[in-house]
Amino acid sequence: MPAVHKLLLEDALQDSPQTRSLLSVYEEDAGNLTDYTNHLLQSMQRVYGAQNEMALATEQLSKQLLEYEKQNFTLGRGDEEVISTLQQFAKSVEELNSLHTELAAQMANRMVFPMIQFREKDLTEISTLKEIFGIASDEHEASMVKYSRLPKKRENEKLKAEVVTEVAYTRRKQHQASMQYYCALNALQYRKRVAMLEPMLGYTQAQMNFFKKGMDLVSKKMDSFLTSVSSMSQSIQAQLDSEAEAMRLSQRELLSVEDTVYMPDRDRDRDPGNRTLIQKAGYLNIRNKTGLVSTAWDRLYFFTQGGNLMCQPRGAVAGGMVLDLDNSSVMAVECEDRRYCFQITSPSGKTSIILQAESKKEYEEWICTLNNISRQIYLTDNPEAVAIRLNQTAIQAVTPITSFEKRLEGSPHPDRAKPGAELPSAETPPKPPSNPQPEDLIAPGTPIQFDIMLPASEFLDQNRAGGRRTNPFGETDEDCSPDTDDRLLQQVFAVRFLGSMAVRAGGTQEVIYEAMRQVLAARAIHNIFRTNESHLMVSSTCLRLIDPQTQVTRITFQLRDVRQFAAHQENGRLMGFVVEGRDWGDGEEEGDPSFSAFVFESNTEGEKICYTISLGKEITEAKKDPVALAQLMKSMPLTNDGKFLLLDNEAGGAENGAGHEELESEA
Repeated sequence: MPAVHKLLLEDALQDSPQTRSLLSVYEEDAGNLTDYTNHLLQSMQRVYGAQNEMALATEQLSKQLLEYEKQNFTLGRGDEEVISTLQQFAKSVEELNSLHTELAAQMANRMVFPMIQFREKDLTEISTLKEIFGIASDEHEASMVKYSRLPKKRENEKLKAEVVTEVAYTRRKQHQASMQYYCALNALQYRKRVAMLEPMLGYTQAQMNFFKKGMDLVSKKMDSFLTSVSSMSQSIQAQLDSEAEAMRLSQRELLSVEDTVYMPDRDRDRDPGNRTLIQKAGYLNIRNKTGLVSTAWDRLYFFTQGGNLMCQPRGAVAGGMVLDLDNSSVMAVECEDRRYCFQITSPSGKTSIILQAESKKEYEEWICTLNNISRQIYLTDNPEAVAIRLNQTAIQAVTPITSFEKRLEGSPHPDRAKPGAELPSAETPPKPPSNPQPEDLIAPGTPIQFDIMLPASEFLDQNRAGGRRTNPFGETDEDCSPDTDDRLLQQVFAVRFLGSMAVRAGGTQEVIYEAMRQVLAARAIHNIFRTNESHLMVSSTCLRLIDPQTQVTRITFQLRDVRQFAAHQENGRLMGFVVEGRDWGDGEEEGDPSFSAFVFESNTEGEKICYTISLGKEITEAKKDPVALAQLMKSMPLTNDGKFLLLDNEAGGAENGAGHEELESEA
């Protein structure tokens, strides 16, 4: 290595300008070295900090890899191999962490510490000696100024001796300080080279030691492990590529559909609704009351679960129950000029909600599904098959007819009217089953009539006769004349006719319940919710269905022909009765009996109508025995003329011709 330039110690005493100029060069070099050393030390400390952070980070990484097994991922099925692999990685990272910790310690001892020592010892010494040299030079200059001011004419030996002594002292002090300063500056030229090389030597040796130990660790323990992990990663990547391609093709196929798929109310002919569902889910708008007269609509996600209607707002973890659907009623409603609205009402009638579907298909499917659930079909062994069978039966049953004239297809025994048909033997009557099936009560495919239509001739006959009509079931004017003396009962009820159909038997109330079920099912399937109000007048001889607007009798039933009557077991406003008729053959003789069931919804309890019909039949039976009739009359209040029983008029103004208004059935 070439020799370095030096400050000559012999020139220190003379302190010439040339020496001072050379000294300034050394001082400038020392200042630059100090600045560079500070920056270099910062870089080394940053490297050490990064390595120390690396040691801490690898320690944290090892712990975090072990935490994967404790996460209990919901979709973590099949991660056993990944868990075992991560555990091995955690062990390897922990071993690497020990190497990183050792490397950080070596960097601190062999790189950072020597540089700090050089800065604090050598560079600080130069700075201190520079200050001492400056002070000594200033003192020497001050003493020389005093010495130069000694007077020539009036010499004072004592003062002169003191000044000379002071000059000698300060000059000696400056000489010593300058020589120490020169020596330190000369030595700095060598020390700076060592200070630059020693830290980097320690850093490089520490790194080499780290790499050697790392190679030993990798070559001995991790070669086979890394090979297996690489193979597993490539296999997973291949599966990912295959799945990504499949998803891309599926996405392209799903996006290639027509724009009508995104339309909420598309063509129903191309996408008809399913009426046999027993479960349904989707978004609906629900009407909420926000004030006395103000309302708001919220779009929420609804779904059915068993017999309950559930609702789950956006972001909620689970849904909550909105309404119990068992035996509830569902009907279409007009609400705030919105389309596709329907109302669900609890069996008690105290709770109801109004919902809005986004399309006609969703609207019909929701109504049919909720009706299926309200009948508790989901509790059967095969609910899907039951729903399909009920839907087919209801569709077959809805065959509009114009009057109550007897039809061959509606007869409970249609084969009897065919030529050559054999009649069942009277000696071996069939035994009714203990638990009659729906097919035993009502023939499958029996048509249902939803309204009572009067032929034009019958309507004209009633107008000519002052509101009377000819009964197509054989009623005569004498049977139900207003002037008949045996008419001891008269009660009027406001009712809505829901439907009627032919039945196979009239001796059990089960046939009435089955007729109610089929009529309500057919009305729900075909969205028939509008009904006309009529007045049902119960007397001691007959039942009359009267138009409240025209006071025209729509139809009359003899009380003796009413075989069964009952109110619904759960919906008390529903009632029905079975009327017996006769099937006539080609001859004039009376044929076999036939039965028809009529279903009504009343504004009052159906049990009250049934009680009145029962009372009328009791009066009819009591008229056969004058003593029993007199006893019955004594136990009941009569009018002033002693003819009619005093009962409340449920129609409330039937005689005044109440307005004819279409209502919505709540059945």
